[in-house]
Amino acid sequence: MLERPRSRATRNADAKSEATLPVGWPKPKTPVVSALPALVLAPMLERPGLLQGIVPSHEPCSTFHMDSLDGFIGTFSGLRFWPLDPNPEKILVEDIAHALAHQCRFGGHASKFYSVAEHSVHVSQLCLPEHALWGLLHDASEAYLVDLPRQLKQLPEFAPYREAERQLHRAVAARFGLPEDQPASVTEADDKMLWIEAHSLLGSMPVEAIRDRRTPFEIMDPLLPVEAERLFLGRFKELTA
Repeated sequence: MLERPRSRATRNADAKSEATLPVGWPKPKTPVVSALPALVLAPMLERPGLLQGIVPSHEPCSTFHMDSLDGFIGTFSGLRFWPLDPNPEKILVEDIAHALAHQCRFGGHASKFYSVAEHSVHVSQLCLPEHALWGLLHDASEAYLVDLPRQLKQLPEFAPYREAERQLHRAVAARFGLPEDQPASVTEADDKMLWIEAHSLLGSMPVEAIRDRRTPFEIMDPLLPVEAERLFLGRFKELTA
């Protein structure tokens, strides 16, 4: 145990306090602090590095002025990105994969953590093969605008969100050479996955997920974020090879 050093002013104040104590009262003890052991201090002093394969950006990304309504976010790769004025050149699949892998479907109210990234991989496998890349990236806008449950997103109050989402979809399509409009087979696969996921992960199902027949499979053991991110990037590499 180490005794905390005291200033001259503190010592003088303590002396005055002791002088005014009633006769027989014990003097106050000097406060003590514990010295942190080296094994505890070492990890605190280390700086974690970027994941392998991610090149640090030299673009300033300070959050100091984030309350100035500038509207940008700092991405995983270190870029500054404006979701309401998206620049296709700044849309990176690494940012999309990382962000979607750390977002839980159903607004986080699923019985288990199940990421948007894993959902997207399933959609890419269920839609027509020629639309698989669109299926993988159909929720890419949520990497920058976050995921909203469908029931909220369709409300009139969320019209500005839907417009921002459409703009981001167009930017994603331009970035990866996809048609602007989402193919019908992707929409069908997305609805099918909603049905499967609701049966597997929700105590109560949204109306649009209720069907009379059994699901073709269930989500029994969802992937951890790091696993879902790796799966998403692997699927992207497979589809763009």
